[in-house]
Amino acid sequence: MTRFAIISDIHGNLPALEAVLEDISKRAVTSIICLGDTIGKGPSSDLTVDLTRKYCDQTVMGNWEDFICKDSEIESMIWHQKVLGPERLEYLRTLPFSVEFLMSGKYIRLFHASPRSLYERIQPWDNHDSRRSLFEYSNLCKQQIVADIVGYGDIHNAYLQQIEGKTLFNVGSVGNPLDMTQASYCIIEGEYEGSSLAPVNLQFMRVPYDIELAIKQAIQAEMPLVEPYMKELRTARYRGLQD
Repeated sequence: MTRFAIISDIHGNLPALEAVLEDISKRAVTSIICLGDTIGKGPSSDLTVDLTRKYCDQTVMGNWEDFICKDSEIESMIWHQKVLGPERLEYLRTLPFSVEFLMSGKYIRLFHASPRSLYERIQPWDNHDSRRSLFEYSNLCKQQIVADIVGYGDIHNAYLQQIEGKTLFNVGSVGNPLDMTQASYCIIEGEYEGSSLAPVNLQFMRVPYDIELAIKQAIQAEMPLVEPYMKELRTARYRGLQD
């Protein structure tokens, strides 16, 4: 059996990523897949990129990787670009859109936000057709195949649903969870590249980490927008919501 750890949305939070990688190291995982947004929001995008490059066998592009590589006049974006430096920015430009493979007779597709876009945001409470559309494909996908199992990131909200006999899951966020104040990731286990139907196991993992250390690092780095970042880490409440 093959065991893949799937992480996403680290957002420059080094203590959270280190805690998750330590937890993964104890679980006989075959390899690690990252679903993007390794950078931004938090102060340590350079270090989180370096760690994902070292430990993740595959990393896909998220919306933050996409727009951080573009020219910007926004102060916070310029700050994060400087933290990353030109070599890491060039690496981020090369990331693929999706990871796709056969496991235990099921076609699995993993991406950041949707099979059509890095910016299409679909929540677990959205209508049935929107969630069902996540199993479809576009010319951005590696194969023009309707998926049996789909996993994604982006919304920072871990969940699992069955839709018309297919499995949809969100891995949540390592560094900026918005459902509870612990880092989130998943493990999927099955017969890798196996064409015959066999068991597939999906586990959701929650890992506590030192939130106050992450906040201290942001303050010491004099990071822009530190107050909303602190609020999100301490409360798991999105900065755009009204109190």
